[in-house]
Amino acid sequence: MKLLRNISFPFVPVYYAVTSLRNKLYDLDIKKSTSYDFPVICVGNLSVGGTGKTPMIEYLINLLKDDYQVATLSRGYKRKTKGFHLADEFSTSETLGDEPFQFYNKFKKNVLVAVDADRTNGIEQLRQLDSVPNIVLLDDAFQHRKVKAGMNILLTTFNNPYFFDYVLPTGNLREPRSGAKRANIIVVTKCPKNLSDDGKKRYIEQISPKKYQHVFFSSISYSNEIFSAAHKISLDAIGNFTLVTGIANANPLVDFLTEKGLKFEHLNFKDHYEFSQKDISTFKKKELILTTEKDFMRLKQYESLKSKLFYIPITLKLDDNLRFDKLIKDFVSF
Repeated sequence: MKLLRNISFPFVPVYYAVTSLRNKLYDLDIKKSTSYDFPVICVGNLSVGGTGKTPMIEYLINLLKDDYQVATLSRGYKRKTKGFHLADEFSTSETLGDEPFQFYNKFKKNVLVAVDADRTNGIEQLRQLDSVPNIVLLDDAFQHRKVKAGMNILLTTFNNPYFFDYVLPTGNLREPRSGAKRANIIVVTKCPKNLSDDGKKRYIEQISPKKYQHVFFSSISYSNEIFSAAHKISLDAIGNFTLVTGIANANPLVDFLTEKGLKFEHLNFKDHYEFSQKDISTFKKKELILTTEKDFMRLKQYESLKSKLFYIPITLKLDDNLRFDKLIKDFVSF
């Protein structure tokens, strides 16, 4: 894979030119963006792969759901439906996609969850509902410039920051680094928990934020309890188990479980992997399966796995959460 990316380096200028021209057309208002008179918050990244968008969306839901009617709008990656779809009791990961289905299962009493590849149409459909949302959270829409969000939150991982990366196909960037200027808030995700103030300062110098941009650092905290569809148990109470992951980067979870001295085998699949019947047959032979919350949403439909299938929740921890929360609340109340 690395060799293929190196060979494809001559195509980088082409990709760079195309994405730069597209952004320039939007910047000059030649290609039109739609603005809104109510709060629209976009959470996204410049890179392909996992930067922690789902935990950030969930953080925002928890922050806002008690005071506002919140809606999330996602593309619904790899879903088997088309157009606008609003989550309901009959929804599955196949009709919504993994992350939206996770939002619905966790917050269905407090949030509207919708999917539409055309975010403009999705917002229009949401605003026609009887229960009109006060706030729309756009999941993974930083490059969807047909919508002009009132606030853009850009995520970049600590170990793979956008400012050291290149555009596709050699690098991981969906657009040039200069796209970061559209962000109001930049969150460096998946940081080591012992990151010092000096380390943060040096990192911010590398980001070189604009005067209007705010930079935060976040880490992921794993629960010490694991959950099935029916109950929960202490992580320390389980013996040997099988870890099943279908996410962009499972290393932090593997490291966490290893540091706790737990014994497990790891079945690692690519991000958004569609589990086959052969995979399910393999899982059925395992005594206990631990997986991520996203993967749990796709696997819980299998009756044969229900008694042995557990997931481990994660929580987003921000280094200066009070300041972050105030920025968000000031924006939505303006």
